[in-house]
Amino acid sequence: MQSFIGKFLKLESAGGITLLATSALALIFANSFLSPYYFELLNTPVVVQFGEQGIAKPFLLWVNDGLMAVFFVLVGLEVKREIVLGSLSSYQQAILPVLAALGGMVVPALVFTFFNFNDPVAMEGWAIPMATDIAFALGIMALLGKRVPLPLKIFLLALAIIDDLGAIIVIALFFAHGLSTEAMLGAGLSVIILIIMNRMRISALCAYLFVGMVLWICVLKSGVHATLAGVILGFTIPITAKDGSSPLESLEHALNPWSAFFILPIFAFANAGVPLGGVNLETLAGALPLGIMLGLLIGKPLGVFSFCFIAIKLKIAKLPLLVNLKHIFAVSVLCGIGFTMSMFLSGLAFEEAGESINTLSRIGILLGSTISAVLGLVLLRASTNTSSAVTQKNL
Repeated sequence: MQSFIGKFLKLESAGGITLLATSALALIFANSFLSPYYFELLNTPVVVQFGEQGIAKPFLLWVNDGLMAVFFVLVGLEVKREIVLGSLSSYQQAILPVLAALGGMVVPALVFTFFNFNDPVAMEGWAIPMATDIAFALGIMALLGKRVPLPLKIFLLALAIIDDLGAIIVIALFFAHGLSTEAMLGAGLSVIILIIMNRMRISALCAYLFVGMVLWICVLKSGVHATLAGVILGFTIPITAKDGSSPLESLEHALNPWSAFFILPIFAFANAGVPLGGVNLETLAGALPLGIMLGLLIGKPLGVFSFCFIAIKLKIAKLPLLVNLKHIFAVSVLCGIGFTMSMFLSGLAFEEAGESINTLSRIGILLGSTISAVLGLVLLRASTNTSSAVTQKNL
């Protein structure tokens, strides 16, 4: 189990560096002579047709609805594994990251609401600063190498996974539009088949993936966001099959590199290309970008750290081994790196609101995430230096 976590953390850390590179590339493309080609690529129509039935979407929506559904399969697998076998499998292990994630969702939403409660259009984006980008956060943490205690990395991993679960619940409850009864029935039937296969502990991944594809099409057509199909599929993959193999582990190992080095970088490239022409201090001081930026930069650390601090002082939870409150505060700042998940929620929230509000939202995400990354790195470096010095003194 420990070696699996180590491999996963290394992969996510390298993925964070890849995300940074593709995001920078997107910003260059969107703000240079390459800008027309970049946006033309995003708007290129892509059609998949079988007989008379087909799906036609711009390339950007294939990335956001299709590729991200595959990413959410991985999220579903990770959440299930952590609940059954990992850092969320017991009350003692789960309570601190669960409370931290809860604080990290509630407080940023309140900060955003404080700035935008008078604007009903902007208020559609209340969930944007709730998210944490696990790849970026772990990538920043990886820059300090072995000085960061492994239990602190596992704490961040568990917190971010619960964060993702919270985002999934928000998507399910608040981003469904124009529900289709027929498609919902098809999705329901697909879920029943997946559950039966799970109960029978069938090991053939191709069978799950085929039914999962049908489920994705039904959910896409139903009006519920298609990425939820990925989460459901992830949850129905058995940890141990009848023949003793682990379909969940096999699929997780297969999807991890694709997620880290293909799916999320493409998503970042397609969504981080914000045109910065005309952006000035007045623009940045607007309620929407300010609410998102401060939700990530202040709301996230305030929520994560305060919930942890109160839980520890009331003896509801304990600090992990080798971890102190300075570490927790540094990690709470790193949780303000919303980036890909925040971009994803922004795309859902402002899907029909126009490009200008989308641009303002993404500027807020980029600023809040960037400052959180730099500040989090500085604080984590200081806290790990202090703890290392104390350890050496005690020795």
